[in-house]
Amino acid sequence: SRAAGALEAHDADRRATFWKMRKSGLPILLGRTSDEKHISFIEDCAVPPEHLPAYVEGFEEILADTGTFASFYAHAGPGVLHVRPLIDTKTVEGVEQLAEIADRVTDLVVSFGGSVSGEHGDGRARTTWNRKLYGDLFDRFRELKTAFDPQWLLNPGTVCGDHDPTEQLRFDPDYEFDAGFEPELAWETENGFQGMAELCHGCGGCRGEQSTTGGVMCPTYRAVDDEIQSTRGRANALREAMSGELPADPFGEEFRAEVLDLCVGCKGCKMNCPSGVDMAKLKAEVLHEHHERDADERGLRRLLDRGVLRDLTFANVNLVSRLGSALAPVSNVAGDLPVVSGLGKRLLGVAPERDLPTFRRETLRDWFEERGGSTVSAGDADHTAVLVPDTYTNYTRPAAGRAAVELLEAAGVRVELADTEDTGRAAHSLGFLDRARERSQAAIDELLPAIREGAEVVVVEPSEAVMLQSDLLDLHGTGGRAGAVADDSYGLLEYVDTFRLDDQLSFDASDESLVYHGHCHQKATAKDHHAVGVLRRAGYAVDPLDSTCCGMAGSFGYEAEHYELSQGVADMLVDQIADSDGDVVTAPGGSCRTQLDDRAATDNHPPHPVEKVAAALAE
Repeated sequence: SRAAGALEAHDADRRATFWKMRKSGLPILLGRTSDEKHISFIEDCAVPPEHLPAYVEGFEEILADTGTFASFYAHAGPGVLHVRPLIDTKTVEGVEQLAEIADRVTDLVVSFGGSVSGEHGDGRARTTWNRKLYGDLFDRFRELKTAFDPQWLLNPGTVCGDHDPTEQLRFDPDYEFDAGFEPELAWETENGFQGMAELCHGCGGCRGEQSTTGGVMCPTYRAVDDEIQSTRGRANALREAMSGELPADPFGEEFRAEVLDLCVGCKGCKMNCPSGVDMAKLKAEVLHEHHERDADERGLRRLLDRGVLRDLTFANVNLVSRLGSALAPVSNVAGDLPVVSGLGKRLLGVAPERDLPTFRRETLRDWFEERGGSTVSAGDADHTAVLVPDTYTNYTRPAAGRAAVELLEAAGVRVELADTEDTGRAAHSLGFLDRARERSQAAIDELLPAIREGAEVVVVEPSEAVMLQSDLLDLHGTGGRAGAVADDSYGLLEYVDTFRLDDQLSFDASDESLVYHGHCHQKATAKDHHAVGVLRRAGYAVDPLDSTCCGMAGSFGYEAEHYELSQGVADMLVDQIADSDGDVVTAPGGSCRTQLDDRAATDNHPPHPVEKVAAALAE
């Protein structure tokens, strides 16, 4: 047999594309949330390459006889194919199917002079087939094992044992899953919430170090090196609790504290996990049910709980910020007084080391209205952007919002300021999904008419943008009114890049280089690259860090019990910044800039990327 065709890769970019394609194959296979899974029980068989065509033909006949199919991939050159049949081991028929395929395929391998474990170890899944592979020599293996380990205490039976590959399956006919509640969010995957809770296949991709694996996942695991803080640890603990394998209440305080509390909701696993386990979404569901049950059990007494009071305060941060701004500068002076600040932090459980936010008396909305709205008329504009004055931008960091307006208007965009400030992001992050749904519904009701008239929705704060682009669909379902808003919502520089608005702008050349730390939520939705492109076209040299979460993660870094871990996560980012040759650190996330400012990782408060782009505009 001959190859039907081949592609060559001589340059670095094409090779990188090939490797990316190669690495994408397995995640696609492992992303099934159905009861049927591509199982790796015979995925390591090898035959001499000259027999490979006949082996594949025989393998496919076995699959057809048993009523299934499989994926074939990996190393055809040396005759090693990773084959994963699609099987539902939750049924008796599926387990019998697994056993028959394994028995017949290993017979086929032996007939071609191959090996049942050509690349990896034998293990429980394959050791029983070594007897047919080695014949009488198999007994010599056992005698040798006994000579050195008479009691068979050391990893017994994984090479020359008789383990039944149909035993100790993750999912078997006795497996039962009961979530114990009705999910609040829309789950478009097969088997819904259950399918996602069962999705982790245990590969350990979430356990990689920042320096080797890169990506976002999983920041708290990387800081503490504890299995339960990995996506694998959390997802499997949740699955086992809901299937009765773990004697724990998944909605109880102990489970929340031990398993879910240190998940920062960065969404890194949604992008970086080979299977696409969305732990942030799973956590939101479980936290919401936890809040509901706690409210039913304790009623108003729960408000005496410092953690509950703090969560409710942060979930309503827009209201708190509005009051703080209205009372500024008095609110800021009071916050700086040790007695007042200390009392407030103790009352809410805020880390004493943290500075409280500074509220601006003149909000972004005040500035915009005082200048008379947009300077670009509707008739002169090619685009109309409805800018959402998110909480952080409006009340704490309006300079970024002003830069956004100035940049968009310089590109000929008419800017209108939305009445919406709270998209529901804060409530969603803390598991108050009913509040998040109510607030995001109000955002839909306001923004949709403008979209239908041809406007686009633009947001400065990345987490708020992703709230409208992605989390909105979880709360309200795909398609319909929510889908229309999601389709026409953009992060600020994503908007500029998507419509190439900067092509008509002139920039003064800059010799300043930037270190860019992208926001986790934008990375999880593959939108973090837009800012880098715009910054480079504005004349900056940009070093985009392959970084994980900054450790602040909204309210997480403010919480007293999480402060040290927040700093441990930040250490990784600070080290990367120190290793970069960039002159100035820039980050779009408000939490990220706050964390970097607190860590004195920069000389001044790190600017939002839009501030750097606006500063580069030619006079």
